[in-house]
Amino acid sequence: MTSTISGGCLCGGVRYTVNGPLRDVIACHCEQCRRTSGHFVAATACRRKYFSLEQQKSLRWFSAVPGFRRGFCNVCGSSLFFEEIGKERISIAAGSLDKPQGLHIAAHLFTSEAGDYYTIDPQTPASPVGEHHVVLPE
Repeated sequence: MTSTISGGCLCGGVRYTVNGPLRDVIACHCEQCRRTSGHFVAATACRRKYFSLEQQKSLRWFSAVPGFRRGFCNVCGSSLFFEEIGKERISIAAGSLDKPQGLHIAAHLFTSEAGDYYTIDPQTPASPVGEHHVVLPE
């Protein structure tokens, strides 16, 4: 049985719970992720059926690409979620979790767009585009 996992933004205007397993973290180095976060994005994910918004008064969604959107707090600016609208997965910024969950970075994506001021761990699977084999747990 998975315990309830909680998280939220810096100011508390957005809170969520996950009542199911989280996927290990994927680090996305694409230009959009770097611009929305100020660095690469490290995100876990869960199936939508396990995800609940508990507080969303300051949650806003932004869509740069049709069919996809990013959730953020419009008060403190925390970048929180990424999803393909209507699909089963919701990605969650790993840094927004309240407590450590024992997750690790399982893959790096869009490494061809990575910033030049950091090094990607060569021991972790990496893709110059968005391909990966990290499974979303049931």
